[in-house]
Amino acid sequence: MVNLAKINNKNINIRSKLMGRKLFVFCAFMILVLSSAVMASETVAVATGYTDWTKVIFIAVSILGAGLCMGLGTVGTGLGMGNAIAGASEAVGRNPQSQGKIMMTMMIGLAMVESVAIYALVITLIILYANPFKAVVLG
Repeated sequence: MVNLAKINNKNINIRSKLMGRKLFVFCAFMILVLSSAVMASETVAVATGYTDWTKVIFIAVSILGAGLCMGLGTVGTGLGMGNAIAGASEAVGRNPQSQGKIMMTMMIGLAMVESVAIYALVITLIILYANPFKAVVLG
């Protein structure tokens, strides 16, 4: 007989190791992104003789804002899509004859939910490449 407690403990240990690796990769990536803004400003500082910290802060905040916008926009749509698919699967399981109507309604709903992620992508691209405050701050 297989001891289920040992299997569950192994799964928990593997999951915690994977979460630790993901957290490490995320932190390393954020340090890389933030340090790239500082390094870019240092190359300008070497050429001009001083560092304009306003530009550095503006670029760093723009990068962080774009990341948050995309992250929060996609988390919400992912949860919404998961709930929609779960509800549709449950409805088809209860009433298999109405599968066509349920699936059509689900697909239309998923397209509407996905539009929120596309709007988040558009806002992210505007923040990164066509920021309306860029001319004011970076002048």
